[in-house]
Amino acid sequence: MDNMTINEEPAKTPPPPPAKSRAMRLTKLASTHVLVFVVALSLFAAADSWSTVTGLGIATVLCVVTGALAGITITTLVHEWFHYLGARYSGAAYDIPEKQGLFLYNWDFTHNSVRQFLMMSVAGSVGGILALSILWTSVPADSWGRAALQGGAIASVVFAAYIEWPVIRRVRISRDPLAQMSKIDLRVLSRSFAVSSIAGVFVALVLVA
Repeated sequence: MDNMTINEEPAKTPPPPPAKSRAMRLTKLASTHVLVFVVALSLFAAADSWSTVTGLGIATVLCVVTGALAGITITTLVHEWFHYLGARYSGAAYDIPEKQGLFLYNWDFTHNSVRQFLMMSVAGSVGGILALSILWTSVPADSWGRAALQGGAIASVVFAAYIEWPVIRRVRISRDPLAQMSKIDLRVLSRSFAVSSIAGVFVALVLVA
């Protein structure tokens, strides 16, 4: 016999790390969203101050860009959190994703009712309109950058409404949320982007005219 051990056990692979709890995943997502919110608003505030103090053309351009991005970001984040609150309020079944991103949950189409889907969907629109109203009343559109902030918020609301409101209407008729959500394709997203962009630019131009 050689020196090999006949009954040698195979090396054991370490067990996979335990999955994070839903609360931990949601807390991590919330932290990321708060950070994005603060960064977007801070960049706009800094650019707005620079533009106001110096009057430089490059500062105005930067203020417009950061204003539009801040308006879109703030309104979109509030929209998504209201979707989540609508899902919780309705008692829906959902899971919190492991990966960081914009969306806060994975909707369970199998176990949730049409009523729960509609409550979740409408809540998002309520959140977007609320965020738009707060920005509209708290930030005067007395410069190009501040008008861009409100234009970006308008664009975010229009983008979501162009996609979601037809789905809500069709779900009320068909009672099949999954089938209606499946109709959101690249063409729908492209049209929504075009319509919302035009709406945002138009509003900004009107506000500073």
